[in-house]
Amino acid sequence: MARITGSNGARTAAAIRHAATRQIYRHGFAAMNLRTLAAEVGIQPSSLYNHIRSKQALLADLMQAHMEALLAATDAALAAAGPMPLDRLRAFIGHHVLYHMERREEVYIANFELRALDAANYGRIVALRSAYERRLMALLEEGVAAGELVVDDITVTAFALLAMLTGICTWYRPNGRLDKARLSALHTDLAIEGLRRRPCPRSA
Repeated sequence: MARITGSNGARTAAAIRHAATRQIYRHGFAAMNLRTLAAEVGIQPSSLYNHIRSKQALLADLMQAHMEALLAATDAALAAAGPMPLDRLRAFIGHHVLYHMERREEVYIANFELRALDAANYGRIVALRSAYERRLMALLEEGVAAGELVVDDITVTAFALLAMLTGICTWYRPNGRLDKARLSALHTDLAIEGLRRRPCPRSA
């Protein structure tokens, strides 16, 4: 990528993040080379350090940006869904699936490169992940309290749901048989119907 004449610091930093995301997704964090990254952006390797503190810090910043964007967008979706527990749970699930189809590279890095973080960065990113998981747990608790859901274990159910829903980023293809809206609806219905309280059968 040739450097754009007159590009400012913000644009260069954004280009670095974009190129790093692509390289990590394709080759893994350990294989990402800063010299190659600089060449792709169109700057000297030494100039990278005007925009990043280190390779480790770059990875942590990418993960933090991903989690903060996911949290903010999720909160917006929940706010728009209104007060009803099932509507809020549907909004969470639908947004999670769409986000994970549209941001596959960021999602992959956030899930599979945690092992590459040092202790301090690992703790910071895991805290953000835990905040996201707690949102789903709270939604399940709301549904149970309202008598609309049956959940034997809130924590296990939340983790199981997230694993199922996040898996779409590994197999979704934009040119596939079903579009994003249909895939989101299918996942939402599957999750909700698995949790919904069934009416008691009438005795004979």
